[in-house]
Amino acid sequence: MPQALTDDGVKLYYEEAGSGSAVIFVHEYAGDHRSWEPQMRFFSHCYRAIAYNARGYPPSDVPAEVSSYSQARAADDIASVLKHLGIEKAHVVGLSMGGFATLHFGFRHAALARSLVVGGCGYGAEPGRREVFRGECEATAKLLDEQGSGPFAAKYAVGAARVQYQNKDPRGWREFAAQLAEHSVKGSVNTMRGVQMRRPSLWDLVESMKKLTIPTLIVTGDEDEPCLEPGLLMKRTIPSSGLIVIPKSGHTINLEEPDAFNRAVAEFFQAVENGRWGLRDPRSVTSGVLGVK
Repeated sequence: MPQALTDDGVKLYYEEAGSGSAVIFVHEYAGDHRSWEPQMRFFSHCYRAIAYNARGYPPSDVPAEVSSYSQARAADDIASVLKHLGIEKAHVVGLSMGGFATLHFGFRHAALARSLVVGGCGYGAEPGRREVFRGECEATAKLLDEQGSGPFAAKYAVGAARVQYQNKDPRGWREFAAQLAEHSVKGSVNTMRGVQMRRPSLWDLVESMKKLTIPTLIVTGDEDEPCLEPGLLMKRTIPSSGLIVIPKSGHTINLEEPDAFNRAVAEFFQAVENGRWGLRDPRSVTSGVLGVK
């Protein structure tokens, strides 16, 4: 079983396919490496594609203590997988929890990043929502503890930004929900309390985002309400960023709209590798319509 060892001794399961420039996929809270199968198949035609399970998601290790889980460790674990595979630079693609990890990877390991794709990033990030979000995280952890993964998955998979996937692709959604029900209760609870609940607000990261010059693509669904304002914040703050909003779509965008997601990301990679993805022209930032004072 292929596993990468982290600095704190946690083994992370990974899969890879293809050859060329490296692309590593970082899954969301409700997913695992299997959530990236449409991307693994597509990008492995031209890239060395890698997907791994975060700590707490078997067959990766499930550390028993919440202290082994944090936003910083989630970012550092991406670096551990890349270093284990001898990869000097990679395109890093994350969704939701994985999108937050990808952004923090850019802050902490810029030298390892060829580009960043930050998808579905923003839940609980707005300043006025912080305490509400923390309360929801604790309620989710208690539900998992008390009822297990099956009942939890049945509720979580029909959230307001998941029903779009269910409506468009019932077969795919059922597979997603079934895989969610297989997750470790301990790992899911610890991830919720150690990573999700404690991560900083994006609004607290504005100064770090202003300094980020790695080519960055922000992707969100237009019906993923909690990610719309955070997406605009990142676009307006990260000088090397672009924003794509996929219409009539929710949170699980890489599975819900795989063709649109893959096409957008592939075009982004091509622009980056051709040196055509630069910083925003400061002349484009104006409060006026005509640019005339």
